[in-house]
Amino acid sequence: MNISPSIGIIGAGSWGTALAEVLAENGYHPLFWTRSNEISHEINSNHTNSLFLPGTILHKNITATSNIESLQSLDTIIITVPTQYIREVLTQYNCVLKDKIIISGSKGIEVHTLLTVSGILKDIDQTDDDHYVVLSGPSHAEEVVQHVPTTVMAASSNQIQAEYVQNLFNNSYFRVYTSSDTIGAELGGALKNVIAIAAGIIDGLKMGDNTKAALITRGLAEMSRLGTILGADPRTFAGLSGLGDLFVTCSSKHSRNRYVGEEIGKGRNIKEIISEMNMVAEGVATTESAWQLSTTHKVDMPIIEQTYQILFNNKNPMQAIYDLMIREKKSEHMQ
Repeated sequence: MNISPSIGIIGAGSWGTALAEVLAENGYHPLFWTRSNEISHEINSNHTNSLFLPGTILHKNITATSNIESLQSLDTIIITVPTQYIREVLTQYNCVLKDKIIISGSKGIEVHTLLTVSGILKDIDQTDDDHYVVLSGPSHAEEVVQHVPTTVMAASSNQIQAEYVQNLFNNSYFRVYTSSDTIGAELGGALKNVIAIAAGIIDGLKMGDNTKAALITRGLAEMSRLGTILGADPRTFAGLSGLGDLFVTCSSKHSRNRYVGEEIGKGRNIKEIISEMNMVAEGVATTESAWQLSTTHKVDMPIIEQTYQILFNNKNPMQAIYDLMIREKKSEHMQ
C-alpha cells in the first residue's frame, strides 16, 4: 500500500506558492509555514496569496500555518526562503529538519560564509547528502501557475531522492529531469541571478541585442569556470539550471534581478530600488558572494567583478562596460 507523502513548504513567497499549486494539482496536500499570520489567514480563508501572486486562486488542497511545530510530523520539506535568511529562520524558530527529505527551491550563496543552501543546512546540522535535493531551472512562478509548459531539474547525489522529487512534481505542464550534480545546480541557480542584474543594466542603458547576447554568453562562461573549480560538472551549465535559467532570468519581465539591473541602468540608486520591492532579488547579495569566491579561488570573472563594482562601489555602468571591452585580448575558450 502506497502512503502519500506529507509535504511542508517553508516560505510562502511566489515560488513556494507556485510549487504548492503543482503539488496540489498532482493530488498532494502541501502545508505552508509562514511567520506572517496575515498571509496564513488569507491562504486558508480566501485561497489567495495576493502579496506574492496576485490574481491567482489557490487549490483547495493548499493550507497554511504560522506554527512551525506543525512541520515536525511531515516527511518532506521544501525550502523557498531567500538564501540569506535560511539560517536565521531555521535557528530562530528551532525548526528541526534532520532526517526529512529536503527540497531546496532557493537560489543564492550566503554572504560571508560563501555557502550554498546545502552548505548552510549542513552547517546547522539540518541535512546530509542522502536527504537533500535541489529543484532548479527556468521557471517563473507567474507562468507556472498559468500552466505554461515548464521544465526543471531535480538534482541529488542520491538518485532515489532525485527520482522521488521528479515523481512528486512531474505532470503535463511541469516536466522534471533528474541530475546527480547538486553543487552545479545550486551554483547555476545562484550565479545566473548576478548575470541577470548585469543584463538588466544593459537594458536600462538601452545598449541593444548584440551587447546582451555577448553578456549572456560570456556570463555563462564565468559561471562554468567557477562551478568547475568548486566541483560541478561543466555540462550542468549547458542545461536547465545553467543556460536555461540564465536565459529566462536575463530576458523575462518577471525577473526581479533583471528589473533591479534595469533600474540601475536608468540611473537609480540600489537601496531605493530594493526598498520599493516586496520580493527579494537574490542576485544582489549573491553578487558579493560570487565576487568573494572568484577572489578566493583566483577565477577570472570580469562580469561578476564589474557588477560588484557597480552595486557596492557605485561604479558608473558605462565605465564598467568600457572596461570590459578594453580588457586584454584572449581566445574565446581560454580559461
